[in-house]
Amino acid sequence: MGVFVIVVAAGYGVAAGLLLPRAAYRLSVEPGEPWREHCPQGHPLRGWLGPARCRPSGPAGSGPAGSGAAHAYGPRAVLPAVLTAAVCALVAAAVGVRPEAAAYAGLAPLLVLLALVDRAVHRLPDVLTLPLAAGAAALLGISALLPGAAGSWRLALLGGGALGAAYLVLHLINPAGMGLGDVKLALSLGVALGWYGWGVWAAGAFLGLLYGSLYGLTLLLRGSATRDQGFAFGPFMAAGALTGVLLGGFGA
Repeated sequence: MGVFVIVVAAGYGVAAGLLLPRAAYRLSVEPGEPWREHCPQGHPLRGWLGPARCRPSGPAGSGPAGSGAAHAYGPRAVLPAVLTAAVCALVAAAVGVRPEAAAYAGLAPLLVLLALVDRAVHRLPDVLTLPLAAGAAALLGISALLPGAAGSWRLALLGGGALGAAYLVLHLINPAGMGLGDVKLALSLGVALGWYGWGVWAAGAFLGLLYGSLYGLTLLLRGSATRDQGFAFGPFMAAGALTGVLLGGFGA
């Protein structure tokens, strides 16, 4: 049964991850700029989900510089598909058939999309972070009502507020190093971690900071960045939270 659940979760992750590249491209813009509505060659983008590939309706080679030819843009589909499949499979292996596994797997594609956007433009847009926080609270709230749930919805909500407040303090201390997007992402990650209790919450919160700090230190030692240069911290926050959830799932 366990292997079957992992395979199903991985398959879901692949299918969901294949839908992310177009959204990642459209959302990867600097603050204040509108979401992208055209591909690099000027073709209008239809919808938000799917591969980052244009298939213009005109004949190939028509228009300037062969603008009618199909072409790819944005992130390739392999990376988000592999990442989402890996996250879902790991969650399924750790949590098993408990109802919160479906909640975590349902949030995984949105979390991967956030990581892709943050990596591209060092930005965590509200259009992703706020629905993720609301989704985490709602899905785990539903899980708490189902038989077999191994966590606490009350602690999940408290964990979201606590981690959000902690990151808000870090933002106020060093606004250049910790953006408001990280604060909003912390809300949803805190909910996910708080579900399994304060021990898991503390581990996931600490590991997110540790992963990011080690990466920043590595950049400094390699001479690839300066002390004042920022980097995408959201993926490390997510990695720390995932580690905490896995520890909580295996221990529940």
